Order: sequence, then C-alpha cells, then structure tokens
Amino acid sequence: MPPALRNVQVVAHRGSSAAHAEHTLGAYELALEEGADALECDIRLTRDGVLVCVHDRRIDRTSDGRGVLSTLELAELEALDFASWKARQGDPLLEAAWSEAERDTERRTVLTLERLLQLALDSRTPAGRRVELHIETKHPTRYGGLVERSLVDLLGRYGLAAPLSRSASPVTVMSYAATSLRRVHVMAPLLPTVYLMDRVPVRYRDGRLPAQVRSAGVALATLRAHPHYVDRLHAHGNRVHCFTVDEQDDIDYVLDIGVDVVISNQPGRVRRRLARR
Repeated sequence: MPPALRNVQVVAHRGSSAAHAEHTLGAYELALEEGADALECDIRLTRDGVLVCVHDRRIDRTSDGRGVLSTLELAELEALDFASWKARQGDPLLEAAWSEAERDTERRTVLTLERLLQLALDSRTPAGRRVELHIETKHPTRYGGLVERSLVDLLGRYGLAAPLSRSASPVTVMSYAATSLRRVHVMAPLLPTVYLMDRVPVRYRDGRLPAQVRSAGVALATLRAHPHYVDRLHAHGNRVHCFTVDEQDDIDYVLDIGVDVVISNQPGRVRRRLARR
C-alpha cells in the first residue's frame, strides 16, 4: 500500500518527552494536544506493589532522589521531584515549562500507571478514536513475574484485560523480554504484544517473531541498516513499530520503508509530517 494511504500510528515515547520531563503528566497531556494516537510508558513495581511509570532501575537521573526504585515505596517516591531535572538542561522553553509545573504537584511527582491509564481512557484522538496505551515492562527486576501479574490485575479492574480481540484492545504490552510477553499471553491471551529489539536475533531475521507475538518493535538504527526487514516482517503478517524517531529525515525514512507505528519523543512533529504526505 502506498505510504500516503497507510494508517500509520503515532506513539508518544514517554509522552512528549522532548519538551517535558519524561513520564510526567505534563508530557502526556502535551502528547494528547499534539495528536498522538497512543501514549507509551515504561513500568516498574514499587516495594509496596504499585506500578509506576519510570524507565531506569534507579531514580537518580529523573528525580531529585537516589536509589533503586524497587526498594522504595510509593509514598517515598511521591515526596520527590520528577520534573525539574529537565529544566536544568538550560532550554528557556523547558525552564518556562518547569515554572508552570512547579505550581501543580501532580505534574512533578511520580506518575502511577493507573493515573496514566485514567488519562488515556478519558481521551480521544483528533479522529475521535480512543487513545491507546502502550506499556513496556522493564526486566530484569527482583519482582519477576509479579510485574505482569500486577499489570493484568490493574487492567482487569478497568475491564481491559480481556478485549473482544487484539485489534480492539486499547492497551498493548511491550518488552525486550520474551518471557514477559509469554506471561501476558497466559494471563490475558487477547492483549496485543510487541517484541522489542535493538538488534534482531538470528532466529527472527526472516521476519518471524516469538509465539503469539504479532508486532516487532525495532530500533531506528537497525532499520537504517536493514530496511528490508520491514518487508520480511510484513510477509509473515507482523506489524512494525520503530523507535525512537524524532528527526525529519528519520521520520520520512521510516514512513517510506513502510513501518506501521512511529514511536517518537516529538509526536507533534510526526503528526505534522504525516499531514503533509
């Protein structure tokens, strides 16, 4: 199908994280304003069993605290600032964004997955569709399969763990760990999953994926080096997500080679590029 006719999905990587601190409420609200079809997040489990949206094993980079996230309780994380580090990068626009965030505690504290889920459920794309949520489970972790169990339990409370079909699900689960995706399939067989790859293992280079997985999440550098991998995946009936795509040339490149999903720190830029094609 010609690129202009395909329905390419735009996914906000940790929100509009080029402009706002990643995984903060402000980053996701901006992504919605910019027309993102889906919001992407990473999840980790706190010591008291709450799923929060944090990428790193440690909280040092993205907060004013220190330590391993899995050893901290939610109340300890809520006492920390997860937004002002972005302003310290010296961009006047980010400084202004931080000044605004400083007035609202909810926009600088740690974001729970449940709060992000509520935001997604209350939102619609410009075309009127429900905004999706793409959730990446982070492994290895001391809690192992409890991450997937907690995730499915949370989705179940909102009636999202058993969609009518994979295509109808507003939630997608992603992971670099095939074991994580297998756990999800056992507990929630109709939740769509994405196998993430920085480099493609030899056994999947022909376009096949792990059992029951129908989408590959492939790093931009890999698709730059091996553009025909998209065709191989499509030949096996699989979809292709590409991360992380921010620059104009890269956006055009991944659209030209036929990816289905563009994951970007700047979803507004991708959306504008699509509108001009």
